[in-house]
Amino acid sequence: MTTLAPLKTTKPLPQSGQPRVGVLLVNLGTPDTADTRGVRVYLKEFLSDARVIEDQGLIWKLVLNGIILRTRPRAKARDYLKIWNTEKNESPLKTITRSQSDKLGAMLSDRDQVTVEWAMRYGNPSIKSGVDALIAKGCDRILAVPLYPQYSAATSATVCDEVFRVLARLRAQPTLRVTPSYYEDEAYIEALATSIETHLASLSFKPELIVASFHGMPKAYVDKGDPYQDQCVATTEALRRRLGMDETKLLLTFQSRFGFDEWLQPYTDKTMERLAKEGVRRIAVITPGFSADCLETLEEIAQENAEIFKHNGGEQFSAIPCLNDSDPGMDVIRTLVLRELQGWI
Repeated sequence: MTTLAPLKTTKPLPQSGQPRVGVLLVNLGTPDTADTRGVRVYLKEFLSDARVIEDQGLIWKLVLNGIILRTRPRAKARDYLKIWNTEKNESPLKTITRSQSDKLGAMLSDRDQVTVEWAMRYGNPSIKSGVDALIAKGCDRILAVPLYPQYSAATSATVCDEVFRVLARLRAQPTLRVTPSYYEDEAYIEALATSIETHLASLSFKPELIVASFHGMPKAYVDKGDPYQDQCVATTEALRRRLGMDETKLLLTFQSRFGFDEWLQPYTDKTMERLAKEGVRRIAVITPGFSADCLETLEEIAQENAEIFKHNGGEQFSAIPCLNDSDPGMDVIRTLVLRELQGWI
């Protein structure tokens, strides 16, 4: 005989007044603390997701628990300490995502029925806590906003998976919408171009070229049908058109390889080494796939790759900040949210 687990019942929605619409901004995630234990907890959750590491078989579990979680957290904790927001005792990603949520809430303050929360796919605040907070405020409709311009199963899809898991436990479910990727959105491309132009104007040197570095992905995932690579290419081509550059002045690369499988190429670190050895002395790097600065942009690009470039003969390197909670960046999020809220507000 099959036994059905009881579904949780949420508190009844208010019977008077206009039902509220919730917006949940979601980014990748962060350790709660910049120490070995905090990073180990974070990495275990992250690397145990079958969207991130698709083969979660016995061999992977042995490697994860027997090797990776015993060695990698200590090294990554040192990297997090290099960029940690010591004033708030949190990662920059958490600081920036909170600010994005606060600013979006202020931008939508003239729409009384809308409330905004934020969450992380891995770590805290969790997606469950964000959904619970919106429901507690009377939201019977929720727009989930994965903060990834380019779609991939390992980012956007796993956000949806977790939102669906949270809703699956509820008896009284809110209606759900999810924003699509916005890799070619006019507001997004314009914001990127503006950020590049503003940053370059502030430099004491003129870069010979710009590298657009996106987070990497195993090539096998794309071979199976993930559209991520095509969307990264489309973003780069749109940005080239807007800036009047060709592929020799705005290069596309992929960073953050992990493991021994082939990942999307060209690799960012190898490109930095090659360019410097070929005589390029001044360079700027933008990371269009990240909506907020994080370990991969502030440490891996601005520090590690800068060192690779200079070690091989490069002289001047500048990392262009992500859109973050800047005015252009917030215009992108606001445009995306208002577009997807049509018919609800």
